[in-house]
Amino acid sequence: MSNSSSLNEFLLLAFADTRELQLWHFSLFLGIYLAVLMGNGLIITAVACDHHLHTPMYFFLLNLSVLDLGSISNSVPKSMANSLWDTRAISYSGCAAQVFLVVFLFSAELSLLTVMAYDRYVAICRPLHYGTLMGTRACVKMAAAACASGFPNAVLHTANTFSIPLCQGNTVDQFFCEIPQILKLSCSDSYLREVGLLVAGACLASGCFIFIVLSYVQIFTAVLRIPSEQGRRKVFSTCLPHLAVVSLFVSTAVFACLKPPSISSPALDLMVTVLYSVVPPILNPLIYSMRNKELKDALRKVTLTFFSSGNIGIALHK
Repeated sequence: MSNSSSLNEFLLLAFADTRELQLWHFSLFLGIYLAVLMGNGLIITAVACDHHLHTPMYFFLLNLSVLDLGSISNSVPKSMANSLWDTRAISYSGCAAQVFLVVFLFSAELSLLTVMAYDRYVAICRPLHYGTLMGTRACVKMAAAACASGFPNAVLHTANTFSIPLCQGNTVDQFFCEIPQILKLSCSDSYLREVGLLVAGACLASGCFIFIVLSYVQIFTAVLRIPSEQGRRKVFSTCLPHLAVVSLFVSTAVFACLKPPSISSPALDLMVTVLYSVVPPILNPLIYSMRNKELKDALRKVTLTFFSSGNIGIALHK
């Protein structure tokens, strides 16, 4: 019986066996990764450079984009490299780092989405107190607390997962190291402690979700009291992107956790994991930029500045 301490590496799930399909997978993930880098990078640049966007809502959006970049960078580049070099291996420490970052970034993003719901609640339901409750120092503290909340959770889950004896080989049936897949390699009932931690984490996540739902119940109640249709439309335009991002984030995560074992298969597990780990970082920038005129104007300025500076550079080079 092998113990986890004797393992030097894990073998990740390969998307394809033939060289042509491996290169196709590499190209597909490369395109997705570059799209995420560009979309979230533009939002970070626009918020940082445009003083009109130096407000709590956009400050939290900047932090969300940073977390999205970290989330996709944790899993996709390694999978791309494995396909390119025709290998499945990931080191033991690399696998532990992936598990830590998955839990840390997921926890931090959920906490940040909860803070963003609170920001919208204060802005709409308590506008006279907004400047006091959502001042610069308060926003920095809330963003820092949201990110820091994921750290102890990640340490606890990572330490506990890799302290469990593994006796079912070292093949992880996923394209990155995921706790449920590692638990499948454990011996007998030694994984129950980690299952308990996962349940406790799910309860905390449910608390965040309930807070978001209650915030939006009060927000929509306040919005319906606004006599002007234009005023209601303006308020909805600031709330709906966040609500759409929360719905996307929660629905993909819930489906991944609660899908019935009877329909489980390697192909379905892979599709669900791609759904919750890759799709949100792609769609979040699109969701926020589609209905937000201020952000679209700022993104347009950043894009025009980038291309104009590029043309100037080319002209000078010539």
